[in-house]
Formats: sequence, structure tokens, C-alpha cells
Amino acid sequence: MSRIWRTIRSYIWWTHNRGSFHYDVMVTLILLFIFVAPHWIDFNDKPTERNPHQTEVVVLPDGDEFIYQIDVSAALGDTDTEIRKSLMHIVEPIAGEIELVRYEAVRDRKGDIKSYKAWIRKPYH
Repeated sequence: MSRIWRTIRSYIWWTHNRGSFHYDVMVTLILLFIFVAPHWIDFNDKPTERNPHQTEVVVLPDGDEFIYQIDVSAALGDTDTEIRKSLMHIVEPIAGEIELVRYEAVRDRKGDIKSYKAWIRKPYH
């Protein structure tokens, strides 16, 4: 029994010389784990889908700035600060580092807000 424990302990402490039978067994076990384990063990390492917004964004040039038209369903918030933050959150993945110059609500005939127009400028460094 002590011989078995000695062998197990030598595997744990990796005391065998390279090229020996036990070394080859340890390397084979490691490779088996690497290639076979993912079929039985769920490591939860699948990439998550990244959809920054669920709506279409229309971009129009306007001199040094760009006008981004964003659907109202994507821009969340009731206050000016919340709307600005939401617009920035939608446009930054598309345009990178930006500065929100101003925005205005686009209304339909009934007066309901349909979308927002956001005037965006790239900051100068």
C-alpha cells in the first residue's frame, strides 16, 4: 500500500525524470484532460453576444459634426442627464470617443417623441 501512495505522491510533486514511463503517463493524463474534459465539463466560457442597442442608428454628416438619429426605444431616461448618458452609450460603440454637442427630440404628427437627433463631434486631442 505504501508503494501506491509513494507513486501518487511522486505524481503530485512531479518528481519523475523527463522521458521516463511515469513522466510520459503524467503528460498523457494532462493532454487527455485538456482535450477530453470540455466534452463532459461545462466551463461556461462561451462568448456572450454583444448588442449595444436593438435599434437602427442613422448617421448623417453635418460639417465637422455628425448627426446620429436614434430610435426613442433605445434611448432610455426621463431627465436630460439620463437621455444624454443613454445617447452616449448607444453612439460610443459605433463612433469611439465622442462629445455630445446637443440633441433634440423628433416628434410625429401627434407630438409623441419618435426618435432623437444627436449632434456628435470627435474631441480634438
